[in-house]
Amino acid sequence: MYNFRSFSIIILIFFFNISLYSQDRRVITTAVPFLMISADARASGLGEQGVATSPDAFSQHWNPAKYVFLEKNSAVGVSYTPYLSKLVSDVFLANINYYNIIDERSSWSTSFKYFSLGDIDILQNPQDIPYLENPNEFTLDASYILKLSDYFSMGVTGRFLMSDVKLQSVSSDSSSANSFAVDISGFYQSEERAYENFNGLWRFGFNLSNLGPKMKYEELGKENFIPTNLKLGSAFDFIFDSSNKLSINLEFNKLLVPSPSIPILNSNNQVIGYNQADVNFLSGLFKSFGDAPDGFSEELKEITLALGLEYTYDNSFALRIGYFGENENKGARKYVTFGTGFKLEDINLDLSYLLSTSDVISPLENTLRFSFTYNFIYNLLIRYINFAKNK
Repeated sequence: MYNFRSFSIIILIFFFNISLYSQDRRVITTAVPFLMISADARASGLGEQGVATSPDAFSQHWNPAKYVFLEKNSAVGVSYTPYLSKLVSDVFLANINYYNIIDERSSWSTSFKYFSLGDIDILQNPQDIPYLENPNEFTLDASYILKLSDYFSMGVTGRFLMSDVKLQSVSSDSSSANSFAVDISGFYQSEERAYENFNGLWRFGFNLSNLGPKMKYEELGKENFIPTNLKLGSAFDFIFDSSNKLSINLEFNKLLVPSPSIPILNSNNQVIGYNQADVNFLSGLFKSFGDAPDGFSEELKEITLALGLEYTYDNSFALRIGYFGENENKGARKYVTFGTGFKLEDINLDLSYLLSTSDVISPLENTLRFSFTYNFIYNLLIRYINFAKNK
């Protein structure tokens, strides 16, 4: 038997790995869905988007190609996101990022993402000593970014994925699942231009992420697609003066895995749900643009939208608001996000809060997320140079 606290975790694992099918709700599911969770507070405050927002230390998740446009030579960013915080306290997503500018044209970056599903106490009998398990998932990745012109850059990322969510004490045949993936990203940022009452600049970005083979947890078990994903976004900065700036950001997102399209029939030959096509990940990628049972109209429903506004004062204080929308039959995630950010010399602190507007309860509802950035290597180098000069 399991204790009550662990029961909620098992339910979480169930929803992460099993599709809830109906004739009207064809929700696309994948392995390691935590890769779709916004890992930093700034992006979370903008409606969970970041493919075309201004570059920061957490660009690795959204669009690594942005790094080469940063002014600071290097920085480390750490973020923490509680999950299901209303039910448990030990389910969370932790993320650490690092980037380094090599020269004016190139940079590299890396990140580690860890998702804990909490501690589970396993009991066969009430009088037994509990056997503790800690299901978890993580990714480790690295990117190389090259500036192809003064305004456009591209990046390539390699990623290792590990998912250990099966309970070994319950099923001896289960094991952790591993895979690898590649991202291809691009970013364009125009020069600042003068308009009638303000200056402004445009940004555009894309990221084709998690291109890689499927995962399976048992030798003879079913293979699961990883969340191959396409992000497209644009942004415009209204620069009113040296201290005041307003950024408008828009992002579209689509999972590039097959839609549930193969009918599941009951004993009366009635359709009770749909399964995904059993194809490899490359075939699944191309099928994902035209395999929805209701045609092109359903394909459009699989696209999520994020809209965000960010006001920045003196490059030291920021206010953010965002909206995320998903079709009712494709997951029904809809929420408004709020965020703020503070900068003191080379330290950044960002906070965000999510408020669901959907009938479907979000695991992140009423959750406060925070991120911390420090340009430590750059600081140490400058201090060493200044010390050497004064010596």
